[in-house]
Amino acid sequence: MSVDIAVLDTDLNTLILSGRALEGLDKHYAEDAVMQENLDPPTVGKEANRRRETAFIESVARVREVTLHSSATNGSVSFSEWTLDLDLKDGSRLKLRQVATRRWRDGRIIHERFYYKA
Repeated sequence: MSVDIAVLDTDLNTLILSGRALEGLDKHYAEDAVMQENLDPPTVGKEANRRRETAFIESVARVREVTLHSSATNGSVSFSEWTLDLDLKDGSRLKLRQVATRRWRDGRIIHERFYYKA
């Protein structure tokens, strides 16, 4: 049975846009998934990434904007371009344009990397 990466990627993006990113992580990431911010050291393992994502979500005081501008797939790789504009609980504001690159295996994300200007 063939896995349609475009359908899976669209589902994940829809969950993120509806504020259900952790549900998307639980549903679409492999147990050995690796996530990486730019050139920072990668976070390895679904549970470690869930903890990292939870901490990030809990640091947000207000969501001003989360926009998906474009997405594409090519074989087992998907790409999406986002704008994030968030007020954080520490009083700072995070506003960035980023590209997420996801590598899929057997219908699950095994590697995701975010590219943006810090």
